[in-house]
Amino acid sequence: MIPVVPSQPAARKRPTIRDVAREAGVSYATVSRVLNGREWVSPEAARAVRDAIARTGYTTNQHARSLATGRSGSIAFLLTEPQHLLFEDPNFSVLLRGVAQALSDRQLTLLLMIAATPQERARVLGYLAGGHVDGVLLVSSHSGDPLLGQLVGARVPTVACGRVLGYEGLISSVAADDRAGARSAVDHLARAGCRRIATITGPLDTSGGVDRLDGYRDALAAHGLPADEARVAHGDWSRESGAAGMRALLERGGDFDAVFVASDLMAAGALPVLRDAGRPVPGDVRVVGFDDSGLAATLDPPLTTVRQPLDRISEEMVRLLTEGVAGRAPLSTTVPTALVVRASSPA
Repeated sequence: MIPVVPSQPAARKRPTIRDVAREAGVSYATVSRVLNGREWVSPEAARAVRDAIARTGYTTNQHARSLATGRSGSIAFLLTEPQHLLFEDPNFSVLLRGVAQALSDRQLTLLLMIAATPQERARVLGYLAGGHVDGVLLVSSHSGDPLLGQLVGARVPTVACGRVLGYEGLISSVAADDRAGARSAVDHLARAGCRRIATITGPLDTSGGVDRLDGYRDALAAHGLPADEARVAHGDWSRESGAAGMRALLERGGDFDAVFVASDLMAAGALPVLRDAGRPVPGDVRVVGFDDSGLAATLDPPLTTVRQPLDRISEEMVRLLTEGVAGRAPLSTTVPTALVVRASSPA
């Protein structure tokens, strides 16, 4: 007697791009352009394609796609700061979240990489130059960092968050208008009657540190106020450096009635130092920060600050990188900032 083997249900055919095109009511070429993050697709068509992908259950055959295109389908989010700042500085987590969403919309894989030390930079460069990623989203670049020239030399498409000092025209960038934002912060303090305005800068080997200091000086000059170097302290974006900068200003005599702090995280370190020194905010000293990434509203008192649109910056970075991967020339984009007034320096 021959045993009867139950028949197995036929395997469900894997959905194809043509299935997605038919479901969305668009051409095969339109679906391909959406999947590859290319331009010349209307928002309505892109939305129809994404909806059709969800309905059909289509997924990219990444191995076949890589063989056909010579691309990995992966993008590196490269932070050139110590690892702890990824979790401590809310700007980085907001950028990372926005980038992850923008890449997901294009069906690209995100790789998170940290390169704060020479050893980490060497390992990262070897990986990136080996063709394991299609491009790099570079966050917090510092002038003089050899990694920048090495990325250019390895012909790895790169987009930086913030201007890349010394590599303008070679590396694409997306930056908030740091100089104008700082100018608006100090203008606000001057219009409130402050005449001895100090600052705690960011690191001056970054475009944000340089541009925010220049904006501070611009506003002082516009109001005829003295630019006293004794009222300038330097930080590195960290909370600890904000506290150290405020202590330095106080040790120099504390001759200030307002402080523009070049990041909200540094302001979070500076405010308790003022409190401990018996300098109430805003009664004795007004304080304005920069970023408005979410931390500012939680401080005591809530911080007046300059908002940089990190969600838009992350979207623009991904857009420029996909263009760079497709062979477009490097391009720099600047997005506007806005002053957000809270209790640390009321209107």
